[in-house]
Amino acid sequence: MPSNNRRAMIEAMLAETPNDPELRYMLAMEYVSAGDDAGAVRCFQELIEAAPTYSPAYHQTGRALQRLNRLAEARSLLQQGIPIAQKQGDHHAAGEMMELLQSLE
Repeated sequence: MPSNNRRAMIEAMLAETPNDPELRYMLAMEYVSAGDDAGAVRCFQELIEAAPTYSPAYHQTGRALQRLNRLAEARSLLQQGIPIAQKQGDHHAAGEMMELLQSLE
């Protein structure tokens, strides 16, 4: 299925269930796959606003911000996301964010 069709399908599902964090994550990842990091960051930020404890969003937003060379924003976001992941017991996500944060220093 072409990427635009997948994105349209996800957007249609989001119109019905706008607070579904997995759908918001999937939409943001479609933007990443299309090479649209600015669009991905926007979607990830909307996801973080809607579901502030959804830790994978912090990691992927940090990566997209890094690709956009918005390093200060990436560092700040990762510093927010690491304790959220740790509090949820998601040590894998916390570790990935710590590694990314160290690579930005």
